[in-house]
Amino acid sequence: MAEAIRIVPANEASWEDVQAVFGRRGEPARCQCQWFRTPAAEWLALAREEREWRHREQVGCDADPDSGAGPGETSGLIAYLDGEPAGWCAVAPRVEYPHLRTQKVPWAGRAEDKDDPGVWAVTCFVTRAGFRRRGVARALAAASVGFARERGARALEAYPMLVKPGYEMTWGELYVGDRNSFVAAGFTEVSRPTVRRVVMRVEF
Repeated sequence: MAEAIRIVPANEASWEDVQAVFGRRGEPARCQCQWFRTPAAEWLALAREEREWRHREQVGCDADPDSGAGPGETSGLIAYLDGEPAGWCAVAPRVEYPHLRTQKVPWAGRAEDKDDPGVWAVTCFVTRAGFRRRGVARALAAASVGFARERGARALEAYPMLVKPGYEMTWGELYVGDRNSFVAAGFTEVSRPTVRRVVMRVEF
């Protein structure tokens, strides 16, 4: 029997469920999905407690449902596998990721307006320990398309790894996702800024 994966905007999950995915140890817990949202010059000075506070504000789990906040006011998606919080995917306008502005990925070989608010980006995946290799990241990549489109994106980009046949990659290398997951979600390749990274994009 196939395992049931349900995906919701992160502000429809509880903060406890978000943190269950990120855990209390390891790189996801330390980063709190702030790497791409923080200018490189500020990263080392940013305490873990501050990263967690910023993440909570961005996710918006605790927002008052009567406050009138729009559906776009969250920073990603949460996946549930058979009812348990199992995965996270960061999806937001590309301009919200200042760390991207100074990187070779995604700009090498492209004439792109870095300040275009209509282009969104999928930057990060976290799959909870015990739930990996069960299709969670692939389901999140697919769900990111509708999530961005419904919130007014003109296009959605991703910057995944190229996985070579027979090469065993660690989880940490795949926090940006793998190319095949985005191909399955309808993305097409735009460029290869490095030997191991590709830029994928879907136009709306």
